[in-house]
Amino acid sequence: MKPNWELKHCCNHEQVVFLITVSVCTVVILALWRTILLKPFKLVTVFLHEASHAIVCKLTCGHVEGIQVHADEGGATQTRGGVYWLILPAGYIGSSFWGMLLILASTNLLTSRIAAGCFLVSLLVVLCVAKNWTLRGLCIGFIVFLGVIWVLQETTKVRVLRYVILFIGVMNSLFSVYDIYDDLISRRVHSSDAEKFAEVCPCPCNGVGWGIIWGFISFIFLCGAMYLGLVILS
Repeated sequence: MKPNWELKHCCNHEQVVFLITVSVCTVVILALWRTILLKPFKLVTVFLHEASHAIVCKLTCGHVEGIQVHADEGGATQTRGGVYWLILPAGYIGSSFWGMLLILASTNLLTSRIAAGCFLVSLLVVLCVAKNWTLRGLCIGFIVFLGVIWVLQETTKVRVLRYVILFIGVMNSLFSVYDIYDDLISRRVHSSDAEKFAEVCPCPCNGVGWGIIWGFISFIFLCGAMYLGLVILS
């Protein structure tokens, strides 16, 4: 069957459920944004941000010395070598990319299982290189959380794995766009990735400019996830 790129005869039942679920997730996330309930999911987004730095460092033949995620929703990745001007933007852009993949994975139970499995493996790997107890606790907590969700999915009538993966994906996409706006556009954090990138990039663009560019790319990823999700479900 050919992909329905034009989204003809949209929207069927599954597409409507997808749009409603994403909308509900967005409303819940925005409503609970400053509450402690979203704290673990915000820290997961920081984890994926730092993991993206680490992945690009390894792909460009660098060495990852450690990863930290802090309780104040900050983080750091210590690297040596690699291509610095590729490692710097990988955090924000990579986080948005993972959000898009998780949203797309949630459209099917099999891909949700694959996404959950890959996420569990990544948590176990990072647990081995974590440099502080906040990150270690986050990894252990989400390994247990996803494990319980998976067991419920396979052994009971509680079928929520797809929705958990979707929620994490939407949370990651929204937090990435917000974090770019907060750190790089509304206020200038001089130690931010964008400010450092502006120093090493020969282009005549400051940190705020790169923040706007990265924010636009993150928003494209979010819109692309919505569109491709509808295509997959058509």
